[in-house]
Amino acid sequence: MTGYFDGVAGTGPQDWYRPGADNSTLLRQLYTDLGRTYPDAGWPLWVVRVWTNLIWQPAFLSVIALHTAAALPDLSQMAQRRQGIHIGGYRLTGEISPVTDEWRAIDTMGRQLRALADTMYAETNTLARLKRIPALRLLTDRMLGLMTSLQRWRPDLTPDDIRARCAHWLAAMELTGHGDLESIHLDNGHEVLVIARKGCCLDYLIEPGVYCATCPKQPDDVRMARQRADAERA
Repeated sequence: MTGYFDGVAGTGPQDWYRPGADNSTLLRQLYTDLGRTYPDAGWPLWVVRVWTNLIWQPAFLSVIALHTAAALPDLSQMAQRRQGIHIGGYRLTGEISPVTDEWRAIDTMGRQLRALADTMYAETNTLARLKRIPALRLLTDRMLGLMTSLQRWRPDLTPDDIRARCAHWLAAMELTGHGDLESIHLDNGHEVLVIARKGCCLDYLIEPGVYCATCPKQPDDVRMARQRADAERA
C-alpha cells in the first residue's frame, strides 16, 4: 500500500494532529514547509496539499477496515503525524465495531468520514481560502481511487459490485456528482474501473504542463489512454 500508512492503537502525542484539538501550529508549519518546498507553485497548491494530506489516511483506513477486515473504526480520536511536508502515520483509540451489514456500515462510516472531513476543511481554511466545491471534488477523488483499489484488495468483487459500493459511499458522504468511475476493457478482455475526476490536485503548478494520468484538465481521450496504459502495465 504505502509506507506512510503506519498505524497502531493508542493516543497520539500532543504535537500530532488530533480531532477537536488546537491544530493551528501543526497546520501552519505544514503550510509553511510546503511553501518553502514549492515556492513557485504558489499558495493554491500549498493549501490543497494541506487538505489532501489531512483526508487521505482517514479515507484509506475507512475503506480498508470496512471492505477487507469487516471492521468499523472510530475516527473521532484518530491522531495523525506530520512528517515534513507529509501527513503519515496514525494512532487510533476507541471501539472498533464488527461489520454485520456492509451497506449499513458504509452509511455509518461515510457519515463519520464526512463529518471529520468537514472539520478538517474548516481548519484548512484558516490558512488560505480553499473553495468548497474543489475541496469536495478532491475528497471524492480520494474515495474513487480507493474504490478502484478494491479491484486488487477484493478480487471477489465484480466491476458492478464495486460500482454499487462506490455509489453508496458517495451518497453517504454527500459527494454524488463530484466524480465517478468509468470502465475500460483491456486487450485481455478484462474490464477495469478507472477514475473520472472533476477535481484537480494542482500538481501541474509544480511542473507546468505535466498532468496526472487522471487529471481532468486533459482531453478525455488522452486521460483514458493514459489510464489504459497504466492498467495494461499493472
